[in-house]
Amino acid sequence: MKPAHLAKGRRHICLSYSISLDIIGPDTFRDASDLLTGFTDSSSITVNETKKQRKESKLIKQLDKQKQQEAAEREQLERCQNKKGRGYTVSVAVPGSVLDNAQSPELRTYLAGQIARACVVFCVDEIVVFDEYGEDVKSVEGEFKGVGKKGQACIQLARILQYLECPQYLRKWFFPKHQDLQYAGLLNPLDSPHHMRIDEESEYREGIVLDRPSKHGKGSLVNCGMRKDVRIDKQLQSGLRVTVQLNNKQKQDSKMYQGVVVAPHVPRIEGGLYWGYSVRLASCLSAVFTECPYKEGYDVTIGTSERGSNMDETTLSPFKHLLIIFGGLQGLEASVDSDQNLEVTDPSVLFDLYLNTCPGQGSRTIRTEEAILISMSGLRQKITAAFSDVSNGS
Repeated sequence: MKPAHLAKGRRHICLSYSISLDIIGPDTFRDASDLLTGFTDSSSITVNETKKQRKESKLIKQLDKQKQQEAAEREQLERCQNKKGRGYTVSVAVPGSVLDNAQSPELRTYLAGQIARACVVFCVDEIVVFDEYGEDVKSVEGEFKGVGKKGQACIQLARILQYLECPQYLRKWFFPKHQDLQYAGLLNPLDSPHHMRIDEESEYREGIVLDRPSKHGKGSLVNCGMRKDVRIDKQLQSGLRVTVQLNNKQKQDSKMYQGVVVAPHVPRIEGGLYWGYSVRLASCLSAVFTECPYKEGYDVTIGTSERGSNMDETTLSPFKHLLIIFGGLQGLEASVDSDQNLEVTDPSVLFDLYLNTCPGQGSRTIRTEEAILISMSGLRQKITAAFSDVSNGS
């Protein structure tokens, strides 16, 4: 019985095994092997696809960043192209003797500050200080000798005008202590566009070339009143005042900014910015014309006098360089009489226009600082109208 049972058990086991083989079979093992192989292949495909997706996303981000940079550059270029620069200049000539009418050094200084403010408000590019008594004045070297008629009013007026025009952060280099500037610190600031704050962003800045060694092939360092100095594209003599155009893209982690030196008139011509005024001394009235810094000269000249024609009835044509001359206490007639280089007696023949800028005045006299404000207020509209007609094609 026992062997038979064992035999039966063996048959059962063998039968079960054969059934299992029949169910699974060799093809089933082959399919399982293929399944495992397919699983491995699909895993590797998934990893490769993930890597590709990462690369594609990285490339997309780089392309997006590049497109944003190109768009920013195009916008900057369009902004630069849309800037309307100012191609003309406005010059004002005043006699230095206007300071002699002040009763104290404080009032002399304040009067000079009023003239500077009036010129800056109306974007005057050049102020000419002439000596209506015909004395020879060639430079601003000299001392203030007193309040009376013998005081060097032209030199003092020119020095104060230069001091006020200079940005505050540059004055300590260009203007040492001087008696003419004793009360200049009390004057109202001009606050011109080129008088920048330390963190103010601007394409242009005024600066001074520093006396620091630089490597061969690299430009000088310039202090432009910012937290970092500016490396320019040229080697210049230290102590020079320069106009710097800063690069659009600056590396914030760099020790210094980058820029190029440009002419002082570039901000006006290309950017349409008012960039302060220059100061020129003339020994007499005729020197105002003959020593003009522009090659073409002044193409429109205007003299102001109560004996001139009504300014309200006058129109201006487009010009390149406009000159407006104001007289002293005795008017332009006295300046013409004292100038030995002029053989005329009627001052109106010296000018293209001889205008009364305040007809029907209620006072016997109009002070020079008042005449500048009145005249420039009236001429501003005529200047705008002259160039608006040109832009409109009429």
